[in-house]
Amino acid sequence: MRYLDFIEYRRIETQEDFEDIEQLRYKAYKAANVLPVAAPSMIDDADFDSHAYVFGIYYFEELVSTIRLHHVTPKHTLSQSAGVFPDVMETYLSAGLTLIDPARFAVDPDVASELPILPYITLRTSIVAAAYFKADRVLQHVRPHHAAFYKRVFYAETVVERRMTEIYGLELTLMATNTHTTGTKLLKRYPFFDSGVHERRMMFGRGEGALSATPLTVLPSARLVAAGKVAGAVAGRDY
Repeated sequence: MRYLDFIEYRRIETQEDFEDIEQLRYKAYKAANVLPVAAPSMIDDADFDSHAYVFGIYYFEELVSTIRLHHVTPKHTLSQSAGVFPDVMETYLSAGLTLIDPARFAVDPDVASELPILPYITLRTSIVAAAYFKADRVLQHVRPHHAAFYKRVFYAETVVERRMTEIYGLELTLMATNTHTTGTKLLKRYPFFDSGVHERRMMFGRGEGALSATPLTVLPSARLVAAGKVAGAVAGRDY
């Protein structure tokens, strides 16, 4: 929780910010040897989709990680996972489920070892998104050796054991977190994943009723939410 005091989330929408995100993606993917095959750029059309949300995560005002989230619905089916697991995605959407599909997860390799909590802080955005959109599943298409992390932390279940991808030339596993069955215990175990209504709206609000301009930064509200729950519990006992 103390790390969140020095974290800022920024929804990426300006050309200058996208240039920084592209550089970070290239740096991280090259270090991990997972650069997309013959990709002309680290920025693609999916970054500008109406249901896409690209975030930069800043630690002491320095960009240290990034992630892109797609809010996938039966009426808006574009997602990164659909390119590799179209059969599974069709099954989910045919059943009327809504999904959060994280992609383009990149952490600055120069700070990763100094800040091991960074993957949690970055992936926290997917939990905030699930709460805002009331999504049924949070997806994770990951390399097979990372599956244990998502199973342990996010209670994710393996949907597809492994499948070769053309874009990266390596195998990926598809996992999914059922928000209805795991949401409460996930937030109880990791309270820093929690968020307030105002933070959710600032991060994902668009269109009518949303803020007129994207906030420069969004500060995590997990500490305030936790304090409020404690205060509420005490008040309830006193009453």
